[in-house]
Amino acid sequence: MASSPIPDCFVDGPPIAAEVARGVTRLFCRHDLFAMCEVPLPNGRRADLMAIGPKGELTIVEIKVSRADLLSDQKWTDYLDYCDRFFWAVPQLLAPILEDARFLPDHAGLLVADRYDAAVMREPSTRPLAPARRKAETLRFARRAARRLSAQIDPSLGDSF
Repeated sequence: MASSPIPDCFVDGPPIAAEVARGVTRLFCRHDLFAMCEVPLPNGRRADLMAIGPKGELTIVEIKVSRADLLSDQKWTDYLDYCDRFFWAVPQLLAPILEDARFLPDHAGLLVADRYDAAVMREPSTRPLAPARRKAETLRFARRAARRLSAQIDPSLGDSF
């Protein structure tokens, strides 16, 4: 049997990660942003969530659900070149940690989420992508979404062609 064509988001992580993602996705939908989970980036990183807005703006969300994982994260700045806005999404308990200067509170937004919803605790700054980068990333986003939908029709297509 073929593997699941759509990534099982956060399947290797604690269940709370999927719950935070669900809350963020619900919030985003109300604001006309639509997200995909586990989006590979050209630099080899993988965004936990990447969303596209009505004007083509790209938002990346890094989900952290444990203090140790949050404090040890050294890679999150690698996402900034691939989005107009960047958010941290965490359970309520971790929110105070993200006020530390190393998490760039003047640049990175903060979402507090659970399985039911999310709240914007801090808006991120907007750093518009260069036009060529925007075109490339929007096209990659659209094609990945289309591949995932195609694989729903025919699971043998998978997500890697």
